[in-house]
Amino acid sequence: MVTFHLPWMLLLLAAVPVVGWALWRRSSAAGLTFSSIGLLKGCPLSWRVRLRWVLIAMRLTCICLLIVALARPRKGTVISETSREGIAIEAVIDRSGSMRAEMSYEGRPLTRLEVVKEVLSAFIKGNGKRFTGRAGDLIGLVTFARYADTVCPLVHTHDALIEFIKQTKNVEVKSEDGTAIGDAIALAAARLKQAEEELTTRRARMGLAQQGPDTQFKINSKVILLLTDGRNNAGQFHPLAAADLAAKWGIKIYAIGIGSGQAFATVQTLLGPMRIPVAQDLDEQLLKAIAERTGGFYARADDAQGLIQIVQRINQLEKTAVRTQVMQYAEVFDWWAWPALGLLAMEIVAGCTVFRKAP
Repeated sequence: MVTFHLPWMLLLLAAVPVVGWALWRRSSAAGLTFSSIGLLKGCPLSWRVRLRWVLIAMRLTCICLLIVALARPRKGTVISETSREGIAIEAVIDRSGSMRAEMSYEGRPLTRLEVVKEVLSAFIKGNGKRFTGRAGDLIGLVTFARYADTVCPLVHTHDALIEFIKQTKNVEVKSEDGTAIGDAIALAAARLKQAEEELTTRRARMGLAQQGPDTQFKINSKVILLLTDGRNNAGQFHPLAAADLAAKWGIKIYAIGIGSGQAFATVQTLLGPMRIPVAQDLDEQLLKAIAERTGGFYARADDAQGLIQIVQRINQLEKTAVRTQVMQYAEVFDWWAWPALGLLAMEIVAGCTVFRKAP
């Protein structure tokens, strides 16, 4: 929907008919004075004379377009919902080699990691079907294989986060493959704890009126969303020790086990692509213990639909009360300004060539 930032400028359109009348009178005035033009009245008018009104029409249209451009038309693009209270979420994604096993997602054969990325993106941004989005929440991204990495810090605006999720890939170097669940939990918990401490410190140093949206934000709860298909076999932290640390800092962990016992992966051979069975090594007992120690829950997703249902359940449990709505606008005055300049240029060229008159 297009609106105007300076709608009162449109009142200038009322003066356009007056300008048109003045231009018409000026164009119909005689260029030379003769004692008598009786002999010329019978002469037929050329098409150039008959169409000179086109120049006036082009000038008036140009003026109208420029007036509309001066009113600063703008288009509402996105409604972003913000709140001073919300949830801090760290998405912790397993990108080890076993996450290459295939799953079907909406009729498409994807890897487990690709399905996780699709569902997580819909959870964060919303897709109008199953998820409404997590606007207003602080969300960050941690990925892990043998090593855990912070891919995206905790942020309010999620466009960059979605791009980081899309770019996440399975580990390619064999020496970096593995499943460091404990390190990933410890890193995510530390990020959540640090974010909470920084917000508290900033609020203490500055008055509320001097703070921006990020410093005004109050974390009501802290959550780790852990998605893995493996067993902890790397890293320095034991997963249960990391879970105890998260519980101490008031962080809940929702653990999701990905995949079933009948998983396959596609590999390229000399005879072409071939599907081979993938062994299932999901430590459900450990994941259940991690979740229970922090007040969360564990659930297993054997397929994409199961994963969607689990994330929907988490989405319902961790609700954020959105208090304000902000419309983001994109300036579109150039939609009118460029055609106006084009018409002005055409009028000048036509007046100096085809419709030129003397004197």
